[in-house]
Amino acid sequence: MRFWLRTEEMALEEMVQRLNAVSRHTDEIMHQDIVPLCAADIQDQLKKRFAYLSGGRGQDGSPVITFPDYPAFSEIPDKEFQNVMTYLTGIPSLQDAGIGFILLIDRRRDKWTSVKASVLRIAASFPANLQLVLVLRPTGFFQRTLSDIAFKFNRDDFKMKVPVIMLSSVPDLHGYIDKSQLTEDLGGTLDYCHSRWLCQRTAIESFALMVKQTAQMLQSFGTELAETELPNDVQSTSSVLCAHMEKKDKAKEDLWLALKEGHNILESLREPQAEGSEPGVNQDQLDNQATVQRLLAQLNETEAAFDEFWAKHQQKLEQCLQLRHFEQGFREVKAVLDTVSQKIATFTDIGNSLAHVEHLLRDLASFEERSSVAVERAQALSLDGEQLIENKHYAVDSIHPKCQELRHLCDQFSAEIARRRGLLSKSLELHHRLETSMKWCDEGIYLLASQPVDKCQSQDGAEAALQEIEKFLETGTENKIQELSTIYKEYESILNQDLMEHVRKVFQKQASMEEVFHRRQASLKKLAARQTRPVQPVAPRPEALAKSPCPSPGIRRGSENCSSEGVLRRGPYRRAKSEMSESRQSRGSAGEEEESLAILRRHVMSELLDTERAYVEELLCVLEGYAAEMDNPLMAHLLSTGLHSKKDVLFGNMEEIYHFHNRIFLRELENYTACPELVGRCFLERMEDFQIYEKYCQNKPRSESLWRQCSDCPFFQECQRKLDHKLSLDSYLLKPVQRITKYQLLLKEMLKYSKNCEGAEDLQEALSSILGILKAVNDSMHLIAITGYDGNLGDLGKLLMQGSFSVWTDHKRGHTKVKELARFKPMQRHLFLHEKAVLFCKKREENGEGYEKAPSYSYKQSLNMAAVGITENVKGDAKKFEIWYNAREEVYIVQAPTPEIKAAWVNEIRKVLTSQLQACREASQHRALEQSHSLPLPAPTSTSPSRGNPRNIKKLEERKTDPLSLEGYGSSAPLSKPPEKGKGWSKTSHSLEAPEDDGGWSSAEEQINSSDAEEDGGVGPKKLVLGKYTVVADHEKGGPDALVVRSGDVVELVQEGDEGLWYVRDSTTGKEGWVPASSLSVHLGQSSSAQCLSSSESSPGSAVLSNSSSCSEGGQAPFNLQA
Repeated sequence: MRFWLRTEEMALEEMVQRLNAVSRHTDEIMHQDIVPLCAADIQDQLKKRFAYLSGGRGQDGSPVITFPDYPAFSEIPDKEFQNVMTYLTGIPSLQDAGIGFILLIDRRRDKWTSVKASVLRIAASFPANLQLVLVLRPTGFFQRTLSDIAFKFNRDDFKMKVPVIMLSSVPDLHGYIDKSQLTEDLGGTLDYCHSRWLCQRTAIESFALMVKQTAQMLQSFGTELAETELPNDVQSTSSVLCAHMEKKDKAKEDLWLALKEGHNILESLREPQAEGSEPGVNQDQLDNQATVQRLLAQLNETEAAFDEFWAKHQQKLEQCLQLRHFEQGFREVKAVLDTVSQKIATFTDIGNSLAHVEHLLRDLASFEERSSVAVERAQALSLDGEQLIENKHYAVDSIHPKCQELRHLCDQFSAEIARRRGLLSKSLELHHRLETSMKWCDEGIYLLASQPVDKCQSQDGAEAALQEIEKFLETGTENKIQELSTIYKEYESILNQDLMEHVRKVFQKQASMEEVFHRRQASLKKLAARQTRPVQPVAPRPEALAKSPCPSPGIRRGSENCSSEGVLRRGPYRRAKSEMSESRQSRGSAGEEEESLAILRRHVMSELLDTERAYVEELLCVLEGYAAEMDNPLMAHLLSTGLHSKKDVLFGNMEEIYHFHNRIFLRELENYTACPELVGRCFLERMEDFQIYEKYCQNKPRSESLWRQCSDCPFFQECQRKLDHKLSLDSYLLKPVQRITKYQLLLKEMLKYSKNCEGAEDLQEALSSILGILKAVNDSMHLIAITGYDGNLGDLGKLLMQGSFSVWTDHKRGHTKVKELARFKPMQRHLFLHEKAVLFCKKREENGEGYEKAPSYSYKQSLNMAAVGITENVKGDAKKFEIWYNAREEVYIVQAPTPEIKAAWVNEIRKVLTSQLQACREASQHRALEQSHSLPLPAPTSTSPSRGNPRNIKKLEERKTDPLSLEGYGSSAPLSKPPEKGKGWSKTSHSLEAPEDDGGWSSAEEQINSSDAEEDGGVGPKKLVLGKYTVVADHEKGGPDALVVRSGDVVELVQEGDEGLWYVRDSTTGKEGWVPASSLSVHLGQSSSAQCLSSSESSPGSAVLSNSSSCSEGGQAPFNLQA
């Protein structure tokens, strides 16, 4: 810096010296140092033309000053005369002036007295050297004679240092001065115009003044630039540089104008020579040109001096700006690197599980990737600084330490990242070994549990089981932890109290498992080493039999056999004793297996409780550390405007979730510590409370959007600092979503170890319920994304399913079938199946981040489920099915992504339609029952043995609440008596086969309408859809009247019985018998039809089971009739 300042001073001094020289040389050129007069100063005096410098020269080059005939010469003031003489004598060069001037006094028209006075005045006041004075005497005879006489008598008055020659005529003058050096009025040829000469002299002198002023201006400007104090910030330095650039450009513009003016003057001086009007140019004109050229040279010198100074000054300013940019970048990068160093200092966690360590490694890699931008910028900035040093920047002593510090920070960051990665890699290695050991222990427990106890009682079975155990124990060398001291020493750098405890527990579990294995191994060795003794016949001893009042079953059986064979064997007794011993050993092995599973259940329960307590603490921490602080007046100044009154949006119903878990659920979970297999009951009892998570998840998109807008708010940073949290608030806002998904994993784990326990069914039901809640939450997230629906989605009932499908339309109106909107390319629609309607929506493109990336759905149309029917199979594609509306007035062909999705949707729609059918039947039966109590019943005409049977009526009434239920049916239940011949449904009264041309039963042929049954005779059994049915499940067991059928057989329905049994006839063999109704499905005829189900009827309270003519040929519908 000091070197640069010295250089700056030297550059300024050099420029000042050069510009001072320009000013001095300009004065010398213009003789301003000798004659400080300018034509502009005495312009009026020069215009009188009582004396002029024509440019003529004498024979020796003496300048000629002409005094023309001027009548008022004597009236000219001395001051003016002196100024003119001084100015004129200062114009020629010093060399010419040194020779001396020739004065040419023209007094041809004057009087002698005037001539004498003029000569004497000129001689007395002429300021320069004189070489010769030539006087043209008056031309009048009297005056000429008088002048001759007077000059002879007054010669002494004209005594001068130079001769005075009186000339009588112009030709005499030519003897002293050549005609080419004389003007036309003196008989010469010299071209002279006094006004032009005066203009040229004024222009030259003005230009000289401009040159001098320009040099002085640049000198002052350079001094101002050099004395400007350099700013300390980028913006001010840029402003100074711009301001100096503007001033420099203005100065250069003035300089260029001066140069242009000089060249114009030079061109004007050269014009006579260029035009060729005269063969030659007088010396004064040449001197003027030389003067202008010298002035231009001085002006060029001025420009060069200033340019050299400006180049150094501009370099200084640019280097200053580079320095300020470097310093600003250094401050920014250092601040970022300091923040990075602070953050990496918080990466102290080494993980508590393999997944946690992997997560920490991913976080570290992500952090390193994010921080790499700052590190790369620091490295680039360091390279920029080194480049500045190489370019000989003036602030090397300031740049070099900063470059070193940047390199040090980058190296420190890389070293710390490497150290952290090394620790985490070490932790990953340890956790991997622990996981491997735990997995080995689990596999060992599963191995013990999977060994059948009965097979281990034989010698071969025991040896095989022993080999399995020994083979498994051999794998322990690679999988188990050998020595705790070795582990502690090897992983000393990462072991903390918690991790050491974890290692100890794993080692303890490993030791316990090995102990169980050794006990099992010892038992199996005893069984394998047992030798079977040969069985020898022994003669019976009657007294022995008499002494045994209560013989064992083996002896009794032996006695009986002996009585028939005549020999008593001792073998059965020994076998019975051996079996009792093996039974005890079997019970011991089973106990070991159950003990292992109990350990696993306790482990899962411990994890459930530990994570639940941690979850409650985290919620409390967020509510107290963030939510409560939003209402703290001392923190109000840190809140951004976008957060005011937005606490409910940001946190949703987290407080409600916290109170539920803290006050209720956690306490109830702790009650199941001793019996973890029963924890499913706790979930089932509180399943309705878990619905609060649906509200939280629905608010999550709004919460995340608000967080993204205000995440940089100082309020959150301050709260995070106070709580000493490593993660920001958004990570904790995600905890409830993560927790509700964690439960199903823990329940699955508990169920896996509780298959044969008392609470297995509760665990399975709790798992299904939790999965249902997760599905409902997921569906609701899609449901809230529907736009354009005018009604209330809550009025449509529960959302059952949702998904994306390809949809074709095929509509008809009246009796004419037309295809509206028929298209080869399907419409992409997202369907929402509710209990009361199905909605068709168009899925919009996803955009944004996080929850904003969720799709949105534009509502297109909806179908009321009361008027909907389905066709389960569409010819040509196993993934298609039909949804039709208002008796196929509108038909929608729906293609699912997979056949499994199609089956799930068809089953769910079938359930909805079946439930509507059941509701219709219940309503009809209820009305029929009311009418039966209010109206006299006519005698029923029984068409089957069961019609009018009080027992059947009672059974029917019991099943009115659930006409599709199969409760009470079992393989051991007694079968109904077969119908008597001629008393069942006959083909004459009700056709058992659907006509081939009609494609099966339709709503026009047979309707299940309870109101018709009431009119016909009261409360007898409801009518059934007669026809053929396909067996969908094998039926072999039953009473003597049961019919053995196989899946795929076709039967004809004859009569409905009790307990969910139907009396049917096998179409192939003609045999008749009872089969479960749940094993039958409506048989499809050979026509192109398939089963369809609809709850839409022309009259209320009815339901239709029909076959659609738009289905695949001969396809089998999976809908089971259980009525």
